[in-house]
Amino acid sequence: MRHAPIDARLFVENRARLRQLMLPGALALLNANDVFPTNADGTLRIVPNSDLFYLAGIEQEESILLLFPDAADERQREILFLRETNEVIAVWEGHKLTKAEARAASGIENIQWLSDFPKYLHRLVCEADHLYLNSNEHRRAEIVVESRDARLAHELRRRYPLHQYHRLARLMHRLRMVKSEPEVALIREACAITRAGFERVARFVKPGVNECEVEAEFAHEFIRRRGAFAYNPIIASGANACVLHYTDNSRPCNDGDLLLLDVAASHANYNSDLTRTIPVGGRFSRRQRQVYDAVLRVLRASIQSLVPGRKWREWQEEAEELVARECVHLGLLKPRQLKAKAGETSAKAVKRYFMHGNGHPIGLDVHDVGFADEPFAAGWVMTVEPAIYIPEEGLGIRLENDVLITAGGPVDLMADIPIEADDIEALMARGRGKRR
Repeated sequence: MRHAPIDARLFVENRARLRQLMLPGALALLNANDVFPTNADGTLRIVPNSDLFYLAGIEQEESILLLFPDAADERQREILFLRETNEVIAVWEGHKLTKAEARAASGIENIQWLSDFPKYLHRLVCEADHLYLNSNEHRRAEIVVESRDARLAHELRRRYPLHQYHRLARLMHRLRMVKSEPEVALIREACAITRAGFERVARFVKPGVNECEVEAEFAHEFIRRRGAFAYNPIIASGANACVLHYTDNSRPCNDGDLLLLDVAASHANYNSDLTRTIPVGGRFSRRQRQVYDAVLRVLRASIQSLVPGRKWREWQEEAEELVARECVHLGLLKPRQLKAKAGETSAKAVKRYFMHGNGHPIGLDVHDVGFADEPFAAGWVMTVEPAIYIPEEGLGIRLENDVLITAGGPVDLMADIPIEADDIEALMARGRGKRR
């Protein structure tokens, strides 16, 4: 792992929280993610399973976590199974976790090799009444590849058809929605790495640089600080900013254009999510500044609306109403277009200029798990990302910060990252001065 070790107490406490939600006599199983193939004999770098990491802090392939709080033998209430290494693996793949290292990282005392998993599994399944099986559940996910968890579920149902099976994801989503103080600290570090990357890029950008060069500047700063891209970076100049998930990052940045940067870092598997829109030439035009300030006003208002008890849908509709009113002032909509028709919100017309959600939970996943039908609660970390896209003007502006919801009010985790138009221009001017 590239990041510094995490205090194992985080994972010990997470497992304790899960035990409180499990049914009596229940056993839970979680797998590491597969190492996915590419072409020929190539493979992708493993992406740690978020739920397994949340409960054990383990990032190694082929690992399995078994939790059985009511096991008769207390030594078998938590077992972590690891791939056993050998001289050949050490030469070709490098170091793998020893039992002592896994024990220190996870806080789990009973560490076994993967080859012993079948015998432990049969013995404990026969003792259990309920089985919690994990799966990658997300309302926006399209699952087309069978995972290790899915393969295990098929095998268990074949071998033990009379047990009661349950979705572990429902419990994990509830737990992961609320971030503990150590988790927030890890997200803050991801935000700090993101800030360094953005400030580097703002000083670097000038007319003629290519979007891919901007991506390289982010990569340099993130990697040197032991971070990584939290998601595929969106570096979109000019009209490219109106493509929501633009990732080609291959166009020259021209003077007079805006450059939308939806780029952020992850740290220790915890993610941040930032968007800034900056002028390639160093100064906003009058029209660009009008639209920019409009989006910033919506961002500020939306952050203040992130309070416990607020319904997600109400928050989204409020943002659409605010953007709609800004669009009237910008000459994009007529006042009469804001009036509601039967069965529509008054912000319906604004979908042409603001067509996506105003934010989402963030944590171990960029679009983190959670329940969209539940009101906001203290401990949630949400992105706030209003925007106005005007394709006919080749203009797209989106701004985004990450915000912690607390009982005392929202805490902007990116408040120290420049966002005011004057501050952006000043930061870019300092970079240009250095280049002279």
